[in-house]
Amino acid sequence: MNTKLTLKLDKAVIDKAKEYAQSQKISLSRLIESYLASPISKQNKDMEISPLVESLSGVIKLDKDFDYKKEYNDFLKEKYN
Repeated sequence: MNTKLTLKLDKAVIDKAKEYAQSQKISLSRLIESYLASPISKQNKDMEISPLVESLSGVIKLDKDFDYKKEYNDFLKEKYN
Protein backbone atom coordinates (compact mmCIF):
# COMPACT_ATOMS: atom_id res chain seq x y z
CA MET A 1 0.00 0.00 0.00
CA ASN A 2 1.44 3.36 -1.02
CA THR A 3 0.92 6.37 1.21
CA LYS A 4 1.74 9.99 0.54
CA LEU A 5 4.48 11.60 2.68
CA THR A 6 5.36 15.29 2.77
CA LEU A 7 8.94 16.25 3.59
CA LYS A 8 10.62 19.63 3.99
CA LEU A 9 14.15 19.55 2.59
CA ASP A 10 16.68 22.04 1.31
CA LYS A 11 15.89 22.93 -2.31
CA ALA A 12 19.47 22.27 -3.45
CA VAL A 13 19.34 18.78 -1.94
CA ILE A 14 16.04 18.08 -3.67
CA ASP A 15 17.35 19.32 -7.03
CA LYS A 16 20.50 17.17 -6.80
CA ALA A 17 18.48 14.16 -5.66
CA LYS A 18 16.13 14.58 -8.63
CA GLU A 19 19.12 14.71 -11.00
CA TYR A 20 20.63 11.62 -9.41
CA ALA A 21 17.35 9.70 -9.54
CA GLN A 22 16.89 10.64 -13.18
CA SER A 23 20.44 9.52 -14.02
CA GLN A 24 19.67 6.16 -12.37
CA LYS A 25 16.35 5.94 -14.27
CA ILE A 26 14.27 5.69 -11.09
CA SER A 27 11.78 8.02 -9.48
CA LEU A 28 12.76 10.22 -6.57
CA SER A 29 10.08 8.48 -4.50
CA ARG A 30 11.65 5.08 -5.24
CA LEU A 31 15.11 6.42 -4.37
CA ILE A 32 13.92 7.73 -1.01
CA GLU A 33 11.93 4.56 -0.34
CA SER A 34 15.05 2.44 -0.96
CA TYR A 35 17.08 4.66 1.33
CA LEU A 36 14.53 4.51 4.15
CA ALA A 37 14.03 0.76 3.76
CA SER A 38 17.75 0.01 3.97
CA PRO A 39 18.32 0.19 7.75
CA ILE A 40 15.09 -1.60 8.63
CA SER A 41 15.63 -4.51 6.27
CA LYS A 42 19.13 -5.55 7.34
CA GLN A 43 17.80 -8.95 8.45
CA ASN A 44 16.45 -9.59 4.96
CA LYS A 45 19.09 -11.58 3.05
CA ASP A 46 17.33 -10.92 -0.25
CA MET A 47 17.33 -7.15 0.11
CA GLU A 48 17.41 -5.05 -3.02
CA ILE A 49 20.72 -3.35 -3.79
CA SER A 50 20.46 0.43 -3.95
CA PRO A 51 21.23 2.11 -7.28
CA LEU A 52 24.33 3.79 -5.82
CA VAL A 53 25.82 0.53 -4.55
CA GLU A 54 24.94 -1.22 -7.77
CA SER A 55 26.69 1.51 -9.78
CA LEU A 56 29.85 1.01 -7.71
CA SER A 57 29.89 -2.78 -8.00
CA GLY A 58 32.83 -4.07 -9.99
CA VAL A 59 34.67 -0.73 -10.11
CA ILE A 60 37.81 -2.17 -8.53
CA LYS A 61 39.29 -5.50 -9.58
CA LEU A 62 41.59 -7.11 -6.99
CA ASP A 63 43.54 -10.35 -6.96
CA LYS A 64 42.02 -13.20 -4.94
CA ASP A 65 44.99 -13.16 -2.51
CA PHE A 66 44.95 -9.35 -2.01
CA ASP A 67 45.25 -8.56 1.72
CA TYR A 68 43.56 -5.18 2.09
CA LYS A 69 44.20 -5.06 5.85
CA LYS A 70 47.95 -5.48 5.36
CA GLU A 71 47.97 -2.90 2.54
CA TYR A 72 46.05 -0.39 4.65
CA ASN A 73 48.34 -1.04 7.62
CA ASP A 74 51.40 -0.47 5.41
CA PHE A 75 49.85 2.73 4.06
CA LEU A 76 49.24 4.07 7.59
CA LYS A 77 52.77 3.18 8.71
CA GLU A 78 54.24 5.04 5.77
CA LYS A 79 51.90 8.01 6.23
CA TYR A 80 52.64 8.53 9.92
CA ASN A 81 56.37 7.71 9.97
